[in-house]
Amino acid sequence: MKVVILAGGFGTRIAEESAYKPKPMIEIGGMPILWHIMKIYSSYGMNEFVICAGYKQHIIKEWFADYFLHSSDITFDYTSGNNEMIVHNKHVEPWKVTIVDTGLNTQTGGRIKRIREYVGNETFMLTYGDAVGDVNIPELLKFHQDHGKIGTISMYNFGQNKGVVEVGENGLIDAFREKSDTDGDLINIGFMVMEPAIFDLIDGDDTPFEKEPMSRLVAAKELVGYIHKGYWQCMDTQREKQQIDKLWESGNAPWKIWKD
Repeated sequence: MKVVILAGGFGTRIAEESAYKPKPMIEIGGMPILWHIMKIYSSYGMNEFVICAGYKQHIIKEWFADYFLHSSDITFDYTSGNNEMIVHNKHVEPWKVTIVDTGLNTQTGGRIKRIREYVGNETFMLTYGDAVGDVNIPELLKFHQDHGKIGTISMYNFGQNKGVVEVGENGLIDAFREKSDTDGDLINIGFMVMEPAIFDLIDGDDTPFEKEPMSRLVAAKELVGYIHKGYWQCMDTQREKQQIDKLWESGNAPWKIWKD
């Protein structure tokens, strides 16, 4: 099954680093967060990826072009007057990666529509290129298959980080309490499963995936939500990047479900 990753945005909220590279190429523990996301899926045997690139897309292409070289032990032998390269140990992943330039200013829906030919007429995974989590992918896929709908999104309760005030009539406070796990709204965290029928619900390049296509799925009762109760964190800001980095450096990153 193919995994489609949205990796074409400008990443303006983390401009300290995205000014120089696409946000999915910002490093966590010395490797792009895109690599971490791919490792999550690969841990479950999903090794074919379609990356929807855009902003500074050449950086993504160049990184993968050099990945084999950078992840292997190499001898460069010039003694015979030739440039001979000897590969001693290969540490490369078993991945097939298609990187598609989906346009600089294309919206998320338009990016998905542009990779239709690379997905074909099959179910595919879909996620964002800026968040990690310990989502149980086989469980998510089974949830999708059991419900038989066009789309499944993973949802997460990010909770409430402040004290909660409950207000009744005339402004009278009914309760003041600390936050709990039930406070806060469920949000879409990516880690989605889609049927190819989704392509027909996207108008074109100017279509944000989160608006008209999602609304059409909801209206047709063709969208279901899988609730993820483990770890998830996006990397929208430098502070969030530092939080993810700190977890990785601790050796207890919840999304690291693969073995070294």
